Amino acid sequence: MQLKNWLLVGVLGIGLTGMGVSYYQGTRFNQRSIPRHAMMGRQSTSQPAAASPTIKTPARPLALPPLLKPTQQTQRRVAYTVIARTGTMAFRAGQTTKTLGYNGNYLGPVLQVNRGQTLAITTKNTLTQATSFHWHGAILPGNADGGPHETVAAGATKKVAFKVQQPAATLWFHPHAMGSTAKQVYQGLAGLIYVRDRASQRLHLPQTYGVNDFPVIIQDRQFTKQHQLDYEQAYQADGTRGSTLLVNGTLNPYLKVTTKLVRLRLVNGSNARNYQLTLSNHQAMQQIADDGGLLSRPVAVQRLQLSPGERAEVVIDTAKLSQPVTVMNGRQAVLQLRPTTAKRQLGRLPTKLVTLPAATMPKQAQKRTLTFSGMGRMVTINRQKFDPDRIDLTAQRGQPQVWTLKNSSGMMGGMSHPFHLHGVQFRILSVNGARPAANERGWKDTVALPPGGVVKITFKFKDRGIYMYHCHNLEHEEQGMMGQIKVS
Repeated sequence: MQLKNWLLVGVLGIGLTGMGVSYYQGTRFNQRSIPRHAMMGRQSTSQPAAASPTIKTPARPLALPPLLKPTQQTQRRVAYTVIARTGTMAFRAGQTTKTLGYNGNYLGPVLQVNRGQTLAITTKNTLTQATSFHWHGAILPGNADGGPHETVAAGATKKVAFKVQQPAATLWFHPHAMGSTAKQVYQGLAGLIYVRDRASQRLHLPQTYGVNDFPVIIQDRQFTKQHQLDYEQAYQADGTRGSTLLVNGTLNPYLKVTTKLVRLRLVNGSNARNYQLTLSNHQAMQQIADDGGLLSRPVAVQRLQLSPGERAEVVIDTAKLSQPVTVMNGRQAVLQLRPTTAKRQLGRLPTKLVTLPAATMPKQAQKRTLTFSGMGRMVTINRQKFDPDRIDLTAQRGQPQVWTLKNSSGMMGGMSHPFHLHGVQFRILSVNGARPAANERGWKDTVALPPGGVVKITFKFKDRGIYMYHCHNLEHEEQGMMGQIKVS
């Protein structure tokens, strides 16, 4: 199925561009092709690695996930049906790739819900193996979270419903079945949830979908000579990475800019790669939101780091742009913005966004320390691998929590671990003993732990159930870098 079945923005570019998105025609990394730091399991937390040698490909308009039509909608409730299915995609003209997707061939649609509504989802699994539907970033009961205990068998249907009581945010959903998560995500299973509320709408931020408000799901993939996504060939124990970037499933994408302000909802949907995003003209991006919602004010960022699972929303001022500008990851292009000559004013960027409670050390908090260590198949949390029959931690609903997250680098230097906690949004208290950067002072559900790093977070569970916490490097997660907490 061609990309034309997605909403396409702009006019298809003609000719070849040098944007730097590579399409590697090899079948597998061999030892000689892997940089020495990658062989040692190190992952830079500052400058990204240079892109692999690239083959120029025709630029394509950025594909946009469709806004899924509800099966039922009232003021109090909105219902959707989400179907995991197989498909095919023509990432390059004339070359068909087998894929997975939600309600389509690759990736999935956008579900929209208002704060205060009940979100009811009928999940259908038409795959030949079990999967689960994890609502990443949602605050919800444990039995609706879609973790490894809540799988949906091949050919089965399951219904979940929960009341959305969190602020406006960009959430996402993906599989979380033990043993198949990494492969299913790699093949295309990922979708988005937009939570809306009155407070954010009153700000009049750019919020017209496909006009000045765009989702940007960034993934790296490795294609075989047969143009397939062969996970077994691409697999790397310390995180499967590829030399080709796909953005919303688009190879070498561009965006036609018709407004003076452009909002990008950035999602790191990769299995393991960190991104360090900049603009090619060295202009600052104005970050307005973290994983779980708006910041208190816009924060100017020259370089934005996103670890796997993290989201960030930025606004880019294009009013003075007359030439294209590109979102870059090192020397590798992510997305080119092509301004039109007449850009209209649509949306604004207030100096103040929302009022956030202070992130302070709570009194009478339950304190925990989690140490992430190891590499490859030897990864652990507190020297233990995941056991689905073992409860690692317990907590009471509403009890303040303070967790100290440590990355024990070890003798081989270690690598970054993106920590993710299900069922809550947390605040960062400190990073290596210092106050977090201004753009990390909002609500979070995923945070990067660099080698030797220590991060303190605080939160409360608002619901009951069993919740996972783990490294969001999906290969590490599947090799046991995960635990579970029971909340009563």
